[in-house]
Amino acid sequence: MVNNLLLLILLMTLVGTPWGFADDSSQEVLTSHGFSLYGEPDYGADFSAFKYVDAKAPKGGKIRLPALGTYDTLNPYVLKGISASAYTHVYGITELNEPLMIGTGGYLKSGDEPQTAYCLLCKSITYPKDHSWVIFTLDKRARFHNGDPITSKDVAHSYQLLISDQAHPSYGVNFSMVDRVEILNPQQVKFYFKPNSERSSILRVGELPVMSHQFWAEHEFGGSSGIPQPLSGPYKIKQFRLGDHLVLERVAEFWAKDHPAYQGMFNFDEVRFDFYRDRTVAFEAFKSGSLDFWIEYVSKNWLTNYDFPALHQGKVIKEQVEHNIPANTQAFFMNTRRSIFQDRRVREALAILFDYNWVNKNIFGGAYRRESSYYSNSLMASEGLPSQAELALLKPLKDQLPEPVLTESFSYPIYENSRQLRQGLKRALSLLKEAGWRFQGEQLVQGETGAPFEFEFLVNNPSFQRVMMQYASVLKKAGIKMNIRIVDTAQYKVRLDENDFDMTVYVLGQPAMPGHEQKIYFHSSQADVRGSRNLAGIKNPAIDHLLETALNAASEQELQIAVKALDRVLLWNHYSILNWYSGYHRIAYQNKFARPAQRPDYILGFHTWWLDAAGQ
Repeated sequence: MVNNLLLLILLMTLVGTPWGFADDSSQEVLTSHGFSLYGEPDYGADFSAFKYVDAKAPKGGKIRLPALGTYDTLNPYVLKGISASAYTHVYGITELNEPLMIGTGGYLKSGDEPQTAYCLLCKSITYPKDHSWVIFTLDKRARFHNGDPITSKDVAHSYQLLISDQAHPSYGVNFSMVDRVEILNPQQVKFYFKPNSERSSILRVGELPVMSHQFWAEHEFGGSSGIPQPLSGPYKIKQFRLGDHLVLERVAEFWAKDHPAYQGMFNFDEVRFDFYRDRTVAFEAFKSGSLDFWIEYVSKNWLTNYDFPALHQGKVIKEQVEHNIPANTQAFFMNTRRSIFQDRRVREALAILFDYNWVNKNIFGGAYRRESSYYSNSLMASEGLPSQAELALLKPLKDQLPEPVLTESFSYPIYENSRQLRQGLKRALSLLKEAGWRFQGEQLVQGETGAPFEFEFLVNNPSFQRVMMQYASVLKKAGIKMNIRIVDTAQYKVRLDENDFDMTVYVLGQPAMPGHEQKIYFHSSQADVRGSRNLAGIKNPAIDHLLETALNAASEQELQIAVKALDRVLLWNHYSILNWYSGYHRIAYQNKFARPAQRPDYILGFHTWWLDAAGQ
């Protein structure tokens, strides 16, 4: 009896108790099927399906979808190359690996619940109230498609791959709060967090895509891979040709087909993505019936290009679907690594000289709303003057802030006529003069060096040329020369990864509750990282402080206050010229689909659709 007890104690010392909290008896430890950053998850441990799906949706049929670009790798986790998921993710159907949890991250984002995740590969999570560590207990049924069980070794090895210098640097940021990982047993893996890590650390490691350690022991992870790795989710790669097409085949008996998180989803037997470098060619393929679904991003096309027989005959349906998705931050980002953009007054002048009202009326047909916040169409957007709660965060940073942050509401000028535009031009020239620029003939030059004010606008979408030509014409009146450079997707990615641009247009995804991704977008630590999404090269201690405040918010209310304060500082520093957004999806599709009665709030939800009887 004594010997047995000693043996049990020894085993507990080596691997921890089955619940993994032998080393933390000083505080309460929680075990759950999910985790919500604020409050409790909406769905209980016994939930059967999400509310925005039809759990009885029929399976079957084949569809073809457009991917507007190219790809040269099947490894979506490295910096080198372009993966297919860069384009396929908009449909919610990708070749990504299953993560430990779903709800946040890119694999299977929640349609109705922000900053909440539920176990997928794990059966449960265990963590203390101070969130200093978390244990994932894996589902013993979890298998890769080749039959190999998914174990703690796969989890730990995936983590090591993603923090290596071969992976995309965004993963290193995402997991920067992890101190170490410990394999407790084949089904349990424990992540220890660094001191003072945010509560959201559990969500970040829950997003970890789990890859086969055996596969990557035999292949080079950092290379541009043309070899499919073993997946574990509802689809596997059936066929592909890099840059041309990718075919995913539904795995009817994959390990989690009965998992509540998958019910009513991924209903097509086969999904083929055809890659097009030319948007016009792709749209013609859709009109002819060669493609089944189309997302329209160009407002002019939406107004003028949908006059074709299939639409009139009812074979194609055109629809605007309203949503509650916070607007993504689409903007012209100025690279402050370039000396020409380092003065805030110069950046403000360039923002003043963008005549959005003319562009929206004459190019977009009035289809858009102007973004005046990095968090437009959400509760996080700053409005009017700062609240007392915001001022409490901002006043201690007063010496590091532009003066208007504390006393003025932010807005871009609106030009209704040429007289108002001339007033804007006058204001911009005044700012440029203060910053040391002067006219030499009709050209603006730097007062000390005589260097002309000239820069390049990098873009990979030819449809943007109309907008940029209008902007260039206004800049010319101020003596500024903007050269428009249109490049293909591959060159665009390389130049952004290397921070090799003057000004560019880009879209930063924004969730309903901003989290760790904001650090990737705006924190000083990311300014000089290759492949960073801190496109403007922001190095601002006040912004760093407000980011940390937001990430450590203990409630949704605290988060709102911190993000609104952050928004004001970003806006008044004019790191970018914000663009426009709409509150609806513009979609067209062949008349053969059915979908759930309840639509999701925060995603398009195409992966919950199915083919009706006629479509199959």
